[in-house]
Amino acid sequence: MTSSPIEPAQQSAQAASKILADAIAQVQRVIVGQEHMVEQLMVALLAKGHCLLEGVPGTAKTLAVRSFATVVGGDFARIQFTPDLVPSDIVGTRIYSASKETFDIQLGPVFVNFVLADEINRAPAKVQSAMLEIMAEKQVSIGGRTYPAPDPFIVIATQNPIESEGVYPLPEAQRDRFLLKVDVDYPRGNEEFEILRRMSVKAPSPNPVLNTEIVRQLQDKASSIFVHNLVAEYIVRLVLASRNPADFGMPDLESVISIGCSSRATLGLVAASRALALIHGRDYVLPTDVQAVAKDVMAHRVLLTFDALADNIQPAQVVERIVAMVPPPTPVWNQQQGAPMPPRR
Repeated sequence: MTSSPIEPAQQSAQAASKILADAIAQVQRVIVGQEHMVEQLMVALLAKGHCLLEGVPGTAKTLAVRSFATVVGGDFARIQFTPDLVPSDIVGTRIYSASKETFDIQLGPVFVNFVLADEINRAPAKVQSAMLEIMAEKQVSIGGRTYPAPDPFIVIATQNPIESEGVYPLPEAQRDRFLLKVDVDYPRGNEEFEILRRMSVKAPSPNPVLNTEIVRQLQDKASSIFVHNLVAEYIVRLVLASRNPADFGMPDLESVISIGCSSRATLGLVAASRALALIHGRDYVLPTDVQAVAKDVMAHRVLLTFDALADNIQPAQVVERIVAMVPPPTPVWNQQQGAPMPPRR
């Protein structure tokens, strides 16, 4: 049953958190486990960012995105990327109309609210370049005219890390356009049993909870979540530590990190932290929110040296080390009010 517009952007963070919890619960009616992936999909939506899911086949990446789009509402399109795709297959093209003796514009499947780019690393460079424009600018240029994407607009892409044939690894510039990159692991033993029990019969289906108008209101609410200056400074220090680790007591990472995080990571950490705070029912960001999203926001933006890759060091391990070494500000609690006072170092 679709919820009616209740102006959540004008209500408390707790009211917004409740409707978001209902939406997440509907997705998890279908998806067993993978709580982190489902939550991060909602974070990306609220933060108006794109999300890249990476995992081996059969870990419910596509099913999760389909279920998420059903719950959130809006238009949905799935594009299966293959090596023989051309840009016009996804963004559209001009078609000659003999009756009118003019060219008509046929828009492609990306002109929807939710685009599932399945196995995006199978697309050749020209197609990835076309995706880059609509992801970064939320518009497409065809025949000298610009066509804006719908609002809201989010690309959720999947990729398989074990394939080697017909694969075109995403360039750094395109990976940087994704707000989050989530690693999807195998389910645990009890979850595997629940998958067998739940999916071996008629599979459950999710019910719509949100619509595009409510999503826009929730996005506005998330963008207004309060970020204290010391929390903002903490975010900046995390990003700077990825660029100059020796300045933050980690000289051993100098030989591991080739290129640190871009400024998109700074903005992404703020946006994702605000979204996570709203999901948890708060109208302010805590350092723990930043720490919870740091790996998914920063890891795919850190480029490692050849020596580090040879030693099988993963970017996520580097980000975890940075988060552990950079001290967060400490909240000081007001005992009388029961609310956090401005944090101090």
